[in-house]
Amino acid sequence: MDDQANISVKDQVSEDEWKARCDLAAMYRLVRMHGWDDLFFTHISMRVPGPDEHFLLNPFGLLYEDVTASNLVKVDLDGNVLPPSQYGINPAGFTIHSAIHAAREDVKVALHLHSDAGVAVAAQKRGLLPISQLAMNVFNDVSYHDYEGIALESEEKVRLVADLGEKNLMILRNHGTLSVGDHPFSAYVRIYLLERACKIQVMAQAGGELIEWDQKMQDRVFGQSDEISSNEFFKEIAWAAVLDRVRRESPGFDT
Repeated sequence: MDDQANISVKDQVSEDEWKARCDLAAMYRLVRMHGWDDLFFTHISMRVPGPDEHFLLNPFGLLYEDVTASNLVKVDLDGNVLPPSQYGINPAGFTIHSAIHAAREDVKVALHLHSDAGVAVAAQKRGLLPISQLAMNVFNDVSYHDYEGIALESEEKVRLVADLGEKNLMILRNHGTLSVGDHPFSAYVRIYLLERACKIQVMAQAGGELIEWDQKMQDRVFGQSDEISSNEFFKEIAWAAVLDRVRRESPGFDT
C-alpha cells in the first residue's frame, strides 16, 4: 500500500491552506443550510494563500453536506487538478471562477448560486429593485451579465469579467447570482443580503404597487451598510460566529 495514501490532507498542506479549506468547506455547508444548493451544480471557490495562482473548488459529484476541508479540490488557472485530490471538478464551475480569480487579485472567495428567488429576479428585465432595505444594502454593488448558455466556453470569460468590473455582486441573467469578497464573511454576507432581497422582491410583486426608492436613498443605505461590513475586525468576529453555527448544525466540515 502507498504510504502517501495514509497521510492526511491536513499534513500535506500549509497551515494557511488548511484554514482556507476549513473556511471554504464551511461556506458549502452554509449554502446547504440556507437551502441555496442545487445538488452539486453551483460552486464556491477560494484562493489558496501564497504566491501561486491556485484555488480550491468543490469535488464534482459530492453534495454540499458532504464537502469537507480534506476533499476540496485544488486547481490552477488552467484547470489542472493538483495534489492531494482523488476528485475532479465541474468544467462550467471552472470557467466562471477561474475567470474571476485571474482578473481580480482582490478576490479571495467567489460564490455562485442558482436559488429559486435569485433565478426569478435574474429572469426579470429590470433585475433587482430598490424596494427594501436589504436590496439597498447591496444595490450599488450589483452588476449584470447576459445569458450565453451553460458557461462552458472560455470566450465568455472576457465578457463576464468585463461585466463584473470592480463590483462585488452579479446577477447572471436567466441563470443565478454571484458574489465575491476579500474575506469569507464578505462574500457570504453579500450573497446573503442579495438572496434575501430577491426573495422579498418576488414576494412583494405578488401584492400591490411597489415603493421604489431613489438614487439618493440607495446611496445613503449602501454607504451605511458598507461602513460596517468593510471593517476588518467586524469581518473576523462575524465569521467566527458564523463558523460556530456551522459547527453546531453541520459538524465535520473541518475534517
